[in-house]
Amino acid sequence: MTYDLIAFALFAFVTLASALGVVLLRDPWHSALMLGVTLLSVAVYYVMLAAEFVAMMQILVYVGGVLILITFAVMLTQREETDEVDEVAQT
Repeated sequence: MTYDLIAFALFAFVTLASALGVVLLRDPWHSALMLGVTLLSVAVYYVMLAAEFVAMMQILVYVGGVLILITFAVMLTQREETDEVDEVAQT
């Protein structure tokens, strides 16, 4: 077995596990973090294919841009859970 095959298998496992985490995690913040791990591991595939420019664009555009947009959307749309607990406790 060559080191390339071992590295590919390792990052394939990381990609699949984090993509599964994106779908199965209930917290949107943790799901967005798993999406970042997935997109970074896809960039590693581009580096393995000797396409460094595409890998850097993957990191800059998707991880840097789209993930930040998702993070702001999650932060702006989340409701405070402590308010709901206080309202239920008062009634």
